[in-house]
Amino acid sequence: MRNDELILYKNFKHKDIFEQFCWLFTHSKDNGVPMQEKRAVLFACENRLVELATEYGFAGNLWHCFLSYLLVNNENAFSVSCEITGKVKGGINAFACHDFEIFMELFQADFEALSKEFHTDTCVMLLNYEPCHESGKTFNKRIRDRICELAVMLAEAPDVETFMEIMTGFYKDFGVGKFGLHKAFRVRHKKGGAEIVPITNTAHVNLEDLVGYEIPKRKLIENTEAFVEGRRANNCLLFGDAGTGKSSSIKGILNRYYDRGLRIIEIYKHQFRDLNDVIAQIKNRNYRFIIYMDDLSFEEFEIEYKYLKAVIEGGLEKKPSNVLIYATSNRRHLVRETFKDKADRDEELHTNDTVQEKLSLVHRFGVTIYFGSPDKKEFQQIVKALAKRHGIAMPEDELLLLANQWELTHGGLSGRTAQQFIDYLLGKGEK
Repeated sequence: MRNDELILYKNFKHKDIFEQFCWLFTHSKDNGVPMQEKRAVLFACENRLVELATEYGFAGNLWHCFLSYLLVNNENAFSVSCEITGKVKGGINAFACHDFEIFMELFQADFEALSKEFHTDTCVMLLNYEPCHESGKTFNKRIRDRICELAVMLAEAPDVETFMEIMTGFYKDFGVGKFGLHKAFRVRHKKGGAEIVPITNTAHVNLEDLVGYEIPKRKLIENTEAFVEGRRANNCLLFGDAGTGKSSSIKGILNRYYDRGLRIIEIYKHQFRDLNDVIAQIKNRNYRFIIYMDDLSFEEFEIEYKYLKAVIEGGLEKKPSNVLIYATSNRRHLVRETFKDKADRDEELHTNDTVQEKLSLVHRFGVTIYFGSPDKKEFQQIVKALAKRHGIAMPEDELLLLANQWELTHGGLSGRTAQQFIDYLLGKGEK
């Protein structure tokens, strides 16, 4: 095996499994290496491959799935250049062809011969593996299926040109690495700085699932549409009453525009010091990133809003054009205002300057969208729409009577209360 000759595709995740399998194929007939040693390496590799199949949900030919996984996760000069945009020009293509020739040889590795050489059937068992779960712990079924389908296509590629065309198409359609295979992320602080970690189980919420709020949704869609298309767009603040669908709207936006290169990174206010590090990691990627802050607000004593102000507007470094900030809040001005800010002018000479500093944060969001609680009639419309969606055939008078009783003791008039009421009925088996 010529794995040592790879130029672009190096530094793989799970590199040890890859190299040990290549070593086995190279030394399977080497009498200078004790059979016991080679068998020990083989069974250790098979263990790791089956564990990965469980983690990622792979099925079929595990070796082909593993190689495909390496290809779609390796961020190098070629794969990153191809993400979203597709084919690229220049000498990089010759190096990619060189590496893909080696991968074609790897795809043709003879596991049946390996089984005979090591006197075990376990090698062949890797070629037609049936998973115990539909999806793994790391990938959902949609992503798992993409990799398994890619594995079949690459194994059947008749020549290196076709192999390269398949990989280039995959990078264009789905991207590369964690940003290509996942739609949402969170931030984890490590000693060396911020780490962007995929969220593997995101809510499948569509904007159409949110009943009402057509004007707020339209404003949010227009701003996001401009952003995804590469036009000028604004940072966006969704504010208003609790349970009115602000967070659900953000999730719906992600699911609508994910296939067009939109990604979301969720960050909390105690992580705002990592914002510059996060932006540095994503500013040169061919995706559109929304940095999402849910339920954002600040108390008087909290100063994290200053980091956010500097990132949004005011720092020396310009915010990248592929990054926007979306936030939701129950507070119109994000920072809590008190009568002391407005009335107590004896404690500080320039009190108005202090108040303006606190309130200026909201003005750095170019688009502000209000989500208000529904009135009684609107609440009942939401309940009826949700009941119809979930197949609840209860008479309307009875449904609305129960809904009115429910909202009196469960948080008042809001879309969230309506959904909780419907969930309650479904839990009782109402149809």
